[in-house]
Amino acid sequence: MARTLYHGSEIILQQPVWGAGNPRNDYGLGFYCTESPELAREWASSETADGFANQYALEQEGLSVLNLNGPEFTILNWLAVLLENRIFDLKTPVAVQGRRFLLDRFLPNYQSYDILIGYRADDSYFSFSKAFLENGISLEQLQWAMRLGNLGEQVVLKSKEAFERLHFIGAVPVESRLYFPRKRTRDQEARESFFKMMEETPIAGAHYLSTIITENWDNHDPRL
Repeated sequence: MARTLYHGSEIILQQPVWGAGNPRNDYGLGFYCTESPELAREWASSETADGFANQYALEQEGLSVLNLNGPEFTILNWLAVLLENRIFDLKTPVAVQGRRFLLDRFLPNYQSYDILIGYRADDSYFSFSKAFLENGISLEQLQWAMRLGNLGEQVVLKSKEAFERLHFIGAVPVESRLYFPRKRTRDQEARESFFKMMEETPIAGAHYLSTIITENWDNHDPRL
C-alpha cells in the first residue's frame, strides 16, 4: 500500500532529484517530507513568500526504513545523526568532547537505509539540543523538550530507489499570511514551555552530558 507524503516548498516539485539539495540538513542529502498536510503547509510558507504543499504517493514495499523514534533507539541516537550533518557552534570543552563521544557511541548506520523517519530539528529543537550539548539541560529535560510544540516527524527519502518509487499527485497553494503565523506560533509556544521548564526545580537524579561521558554510557545502558 502506498504511503502518502507531503513536501512544503515555494515551488511545485513534480520530480525531486536524487543527489541534489543541502547536505547539511538534519539527515544529510535527501528529500524531506511529512505525513501531515498541515505541517507541510507551514513548512512551505515563509514570512515574505507563499508556497505549495506538494503531495506524493510512495510505493514503500521492499524499501528499508529506519525509524529513529522506534523503541530500539533513544534521543541520543537522533542527536548523533544531527551532529554528523548539521553545523553546531560548539565552544565549550564538554560540548566538543560530547560531540566526539556521541558520534562514536550512538551514531546508527543510517546511511544504508532507503528511508529515515525522525524528529525535525526546527529552530526550537535545535536550540534544545545545543543546550544539552553545553551541559545546560539534562537528558531527561531534553527528552521532555522534544515533545514541545507538536512539531511532528519527518520522512526522508535517501536512496535513488526511494526517489524512483515516489509519484507526484498534486500541489495545493499555501498562503503565507495564513500559515507562516501558525509556524511561528508553534515555535514560540515550544520555546516558552522550554523556558518555563528551565525555571523549575531540576529533576532529581537527572543525567547531564558530562555524566554520560564520564560514566561511558552506550546504547545498552539501562538508564536510557
